[in-house]
Amino acid sequence: MTHGIPRQKTIQRLKRIEGQVRGLVTMLEENRYCIDVLTQISAVKAALSGVEREVLKDHAGHCVAGAIASGDPDEQRAKFDELVDLVLRRPV
Repeated sequence: MTHGIPRQKTIQRLKRIEGQVRGLVTMLEENRYCIDVLTQISAVKAALSGVEREVLKDHAGHCVAGAIASGDPDEQRAKFDELVDLVLRRPV
């Protein structure tokens, strides 16, 4: 999965996010104020975006850079296509 960023750091961030999501369930079970729930949802989305950004930077810095350095046009095209597919399937 990750090459440049420490895998354990990414796992810890995801575990914190998992805790935030469990907190959301509790908030809903306790019928908490909607704005508080929405605020927590925004925090979870921001945290996931941060993890996504780090993994993407790692991919570009290692996998894509490795394909470029390899000089193999097929490998370069494959990594380029992966990134384009990722960008195109992301919600706007």
